[in-house]
Amino acid sequence: MLDWNDLRYFLAVARTGSTLAAGKSLGVSQTTAARRVAALEAAAGVTLFERRQAGYVLTAVGEALRERAEAVEAAAHRFAEDAGSHGREASGTVRLTMQEIHAVTIMAPILRDLREAHPTIRIELDTSEQVRDLEAGEADIALRCAGRPSGSGLVGRRVADEPWTVYCSRDYAARHGTPRRARDMIDHVIIGGGGKGVWRIYRAWLEQHGLADSVAIHHDSATGLLSAVRSGMGLATLPCFVADTDPELIRCVPIPKEVERGVWLLTHERSRHIPRVRVVLDFLGERLTQLARRQAQAGTGMAPGSIMPASAVQDQSGSS
Repeated sequence: MLDWNDLRYFLAVARTGSTLAAGKSLGVSQTTAARRVAALEAAAGVTLFERRQAGYVLTAVGEALRERAEAVEAAAHRFAEDAGSHGREASGTVRLTMQEIHAVTIMAPILRDLREAHPTIRIELDTSEQVRDLEAGEADIALRCAGRPSGSGLVGRRVADEPWTVYCSRDYAARHGTPRRARDMIDHVIIGGGGKGVWRIYRAWLEQHGLADSVAIHHDSATGLLSAVRSGMGLATLPCFVADTDPELIRCVPIPKEVERGVWLLTHERSRHIPRVRVVLDFLGERLTQLARRQAQAGTGMAPGSIMPASAVQDQSGSS
């Protein structure tokens, strides 16, 4: 069986013309250099050198294979350089953008653990409602809620489905009961809002079921909806990926059977191989997928997705 390390001896002898000089360049004895070349010839089943009194001379076969051996040597050097680069450069700042509701709930413990695992990486967290342009370099990584991605330039992983449905707090349910259908919500306090994109869909659903007049307070962000529901004020629609992790919340209305939108972890193709970005992508991807899998096993309907190319994501919720 061919020992790849023997190629080093082959090239050293080819370049110096003797096993003595090759041994010195590699820090081994002449005997070792000669033995390793002989072992390579035996494993390959060819004669690589003519042994002459003046030294070793490549045969025609040896000349033909020298270029191949040098290509292997170059590839090994590149591997070592890239590995060293990853080890050295997995540090610095990574700019991460997402909705505030994700930042203050599911992502808070994940980012804590990321810091403990990779203390040389600094996270700049942007929770603006404005969608950041990854292609233009406005952020390195985005956690984005969207439907089917399209276009070019971005690569991403759909880490979970992203249905929304109605929730209340356990305290509210103890005082007022838990409605299980939309028509049962008519006598309950409803919290509206959630941001421009969310409210457009949420309001249409309320109007469809004759519930628009039951809205008692309007919050301009999804985080506001979550806070109001937690306080026991009333009912509101919330993202299941977030709400199902909160033991104080109760799902009232079943989620739709078909879920088009998903939670995506995205970066630009130019950035995906930068060591610090790759480390953060892999860490967040693994943890978010684990969370989705736990929710699926608990019967909450979440499902982790797979890696696929994406670009120009059509974001309806105003996520970053």
